[in-house]
Amino acid sequence: MFRSQISNLIPLFFTGLLSAQVPGEAEKAKNARVILDAWHQESPRAEERTLHFVLWTPNDREPPHQHEARLGRIMEHIQNFYGKEMDRLGFGPRSINLPRDPDGQVKIHLIKGDHPTAHYQKSSGSDIRKECLPVLRKAGINAEKETLVIFCNLATWDPEKLSFVHNSPYYAGGNHQSGTAWQLDSPELDTKNLPLKKPIIRDGEYGRISLGKHNSIFIGGVCHELGHALGLPHCKQRPDESARGTALMGSGNRTYGDELRREGKGSFLTLAHALRLASHPQFSGSTKGMNLPVKSSISNLKITAQGKSIQVSGTLSADPPAYAVVAYFDPEGGGDYNSATTTAVPDTNGKFSLSCDALPPGKSGELRLIPLHVNGSTGGWMSQTKFRYPYSVAKDGTPELSTFQIKDALAPLIEALNKRDRTRAQGLAREVEGSAGLIANNLLTRGGNPTKIPAQIDGVILKKIPLTNFKPTAAKVGWGRPAYNFLPDPSLLLEAGGKIFTTGIYAHAPASHTYDLGKKFTSLTGTAGVAAGRRGSVQFEIKGDGKTLWRSKTLKAGNLAPYKVDLKGVNKIELLTHPTNDGSASDWALWLAPTLESK
Repeated sequence: MFRSQISNLIPLFFTGLLSAQVPGEAEKAKNARVILDAWHQESPRAEERTLHFVLWTPNDREPPHQHEARLGRIMEHIQNFYGKEMDRLGFGPRSINLPRDPDGQVKIHLIKGDHPTAHYQKSSGSDIRKECLPVLRKAGINAEKETLVIFCNLATWDPEKLSFVHNSPYYAGGNHQSGTAWQLDSPELDTKNLPLKKPIIRDGEYGRISLGKHNSIFIGGVCHELGHALGLPHCKQRPDESARGTALMGSGNRTYGDELRREGKGSFLTLAHALRLASHPQFSGSTKGMNLPVKSSISNLKITAQGKSIQVSGTLSADPPAYAVVAYFDPEGGGDYNSATTTAVPDTNGKFSLSCDALPPGKSGELRLIPLHVNGSTGGWMSQTKFRYPYSVAKDGTPELSTFQIKDALAPLIEALNKRDRTRAQGLAREVEGSAGLIANNLLTRGGNPTKIPAQIDGVILKKIPLTNFKPTAAKVGWGRPAYNFLPDPSLLLEAGGKIFTTGIYAHAPASHTYDLGKKFTSLTGTAGVAAGRRGSVQFEIKGDGKTLWRSKTLKAGNLAPYKVDLKGVNKIELLTHPTNDGSASDWALWLAPTLESK
């Protein structure tokens, strides 16, 4: 049964968070709770799970002075923040649970590392966690089934010079079953310091700031990273939410407690993330079905543009049931920090509808729909959802959905091809028209089987001709096999930067494609990009007779780089893709619509 209140929620400070509801939020929370409560109250499995805290320190350092009481205050403050925000949004004061020792203090496990300070870096989170596991096992804690917060004693605070630097892991990840947040600890981090405008300190990353702002950033960081450990992705406040302050899972890790110094409105929790937390066992007090596998599908999906908003409707089927759908409208660039969220609660037949007008002009983006299951699951991290739909927004703010419409038209064909049902695929391809029809033909033929190289072309040369009409003299890709006019992935489509291209070359880095031109062409035009949904970063290069003719900046998914190179007198070209500093993982590079031109 759902917990109705959290003990020890101290009414601290959060005066900036009591603003009025955004219209419709209270009704959505109420309707979501009806579905949640009904499911959990039938054959309930009440269980109060707690977070687990570690103060980890290298073997040549002692822990910061009185760390137990200070970290306890920080976590109680954060517990209060989550509880007040959940209550404000209509879920009651549900919040995280803190473990207590026999004296009622927050329990912190002190663990010494295996090495001195110099051995560890910001990237040492995995190694530090491994060092913690044996101690936690002895305490009866299975880190694979619990949520951990590991405070790392890798910061240097000089109380005389008022200077601070750190070399600590500072990230997190998790879901409704388990998670880990790596944080830093330092003796000047204390909720008592949040209201202070003085003294001014020198922070190694943020420069000269007040001690209070320094605490806002790093205590806010604990609150933010804990959100990731609980399964929350990033998002940004919509314009209609901005009166509340900054979304915690956007840049709210830097504004936490700003209202105490009257330097801003502070941080808040979006309804999208309150809905996600409502079924998390930490917040619900229920572990019913926590480990059940989940299934979901959306039928009758419609995505349309109305004015400067995108409207979405459909029918959701889910097992276990879903009590809400969260939509993330994620514009290109900025990772997912600038995602706008909106929400819907399905009716008794699974029908839902939502809309969003917080769409930055002149950018492409991706809509991700996340079903929230009553057992706390979302089916995976946000980037893993199968419900992903591209869109773009014109410079005047008008949404453009042709990419979605193409994908929607081709979805039955792609399904048939993935099932190797060629007869059905051929029939479906005949029903598709326009640019989608050209793509359908390319998918059926898997790019065809060109027999000539460009130098062998006879007679009159067309003004423009796709490079993929020719075979290369040599081709090599970093993963899989060379592919032309389709992506060697179940999605099949050449999608990048919010667009779908009819022709293109798959070139997972490192890759090279060589074409003999016989000096018959004057230019090559096209676009370079990384396949949608991939996390790699790639640099593209075109060489003519061994000389670099064009080189792109480093590109990630969402960014496109058009090119036009002069081929007059060029006998041979090489299309090269290079991995960058992050390695070659997920470097799904694409040469899109490469086109040879002649006089």
